[in-house]
Amino acid sequence: MNTFKALVQWLKQAITDKEQFHLGYAAESSEFVRLNHAKVRQAGHVQQASLNLKLISDGRHADLGITLAGEPELDRQRLADGLQQLRETLPLLPHDPYLLLNHNAWQSHNEQARPLPDLAQVLEEISQAADGVDLVGFYAAGPISRGFASSDGAFGWHQANSFNFDFSLFHANGEAVKASYAGDAWDSAEFARRFQLAREQLEFLGRPLHPLAPGQYRAYLAPAALEEIISIITWGGFSAQAIASKGSSLQRLYAGEQSLSPLVTVKEHITDSLSQAFSSEGYPRSDVTLINAGQAEGQLVNSRSAAEYGLSANGASGDESPSALQIAAGTLAQADILKQLGTGLYISNLWYLNYSDLPAARLTGMTRFATFWVEDGEIKAPVSTMRFDDSVYQLLGSQLEALTAERELLLSASTYGQRNTASNLLPGALVKRLTLTL
Repeated sequence: MNTFKALVQWLKQAITDKEQFHLGYAAESSEFVRLNHAKVRQAGHVQQASLNLKLISDGRHADLGITLAGEPELDRQRLADGLQQLRETLPLLPHDPYLLLNHNAWQSHNEQARPLPDLAQVLEEISQAADGVDLVGFYAAGPISRGFASSDGAFGWHQANSFNFDFSLFHANGEAVKASYAGDAWDSAEFARRFQLAREQLEFLGRPLHPLAPGQYRAYLAPAALEEIISIITWGGFSAQAIASKGSSLQRLYAGEQSLSPLVTVKEHITDSLSQAFSSEGYPRSDVTLINAGQAEGQLVNSRSAAEYGLSANGASGDESPSALQIAAGTLAQADILKQLGTGLYISNLWYLNYSDLPAARLTGMTRFATFWVEDGEIKAPVSTMRFDDSVYQLLGSQLEALTAERELLLSASTYGQRNTASNLLPGALVKRLTLTL
């Protein structure tokens, strides 16, 4: 944080009276480990930091990314060079009619410094749990920092430790079980429970496939499967810009023409999450209830949407997608899932999702990895890959029977350029009817 503060102070002295700035900061110190056949095949450490400088003058603005070297004098010079480059660029740009600056000198500081487990301990526990099975996995852990400062005096700092172990167990026949364990505090007992569940599912994959005809079936969607559905909904579903321009997949929900089950409450829950409580545009972020007991309530509004549509900005990202989404827990106990399902499908994962009818919030996709046929509350056999096609208003509306009391924290496994802080905290969902088309 002191490094960032020093650069902010230098920049405040360097700008002219007619200039304003936004300065964003992103850094990480990450351990990365790749495993194959349950053995470490690649291990490394990445330490990096960067700035995003926005220079504003006379209704014009331009941005520039700057990689930091960790040497104060060199970093100041890079910032100075960037400032000069933006000064030369600004006169070439048009005025931005939707530029809406936050001139409040807000302050935000959050450090979640729970100690992460020693890497050797984690690898030892993974090795013991994976004894005798073919495991492929990726472990990423370490602190992630985000900062923001403006020429108006706003300053935000966020640092959080986290880990994410994303892994698959492969059967000799080529089938696999996919699972993950993530959070900010490693719990050996919880990891062992997750791994044991994956091992048990792996055993069932050795049974002959249960043939399944297209039709409608009772189904349980595990949190990872529900995440795929939620993730595609968030592609503009809660976006103020998409809603105002009639392009949201949840348009009918926000228009009051459709509703979801009263069991469904969805929030962008920034408090105590791994996501920072401020946006790159310089607005504080707070918790937003998006869906309340099945009815549309809030939306995600960035500064451009606020300017264009006369709304109040609430610190949403540029694409107005949630980064700390939660669905409220239900009452179905983990131990009772198969019993309550009775006869139907247990679906661990989905993939290749897309809209088959966006205005109707209708989705199509494929089952993936461990999907099982269940009879009388017992797993009988794996099911081959099937395609589903169904509406969110069915799956999370009229056909939703229960949500689980236990929820799973699913962190983004993306490391493109840098580790991602996005997360979903989700229950599993028991639905009365899921439509399989082929």
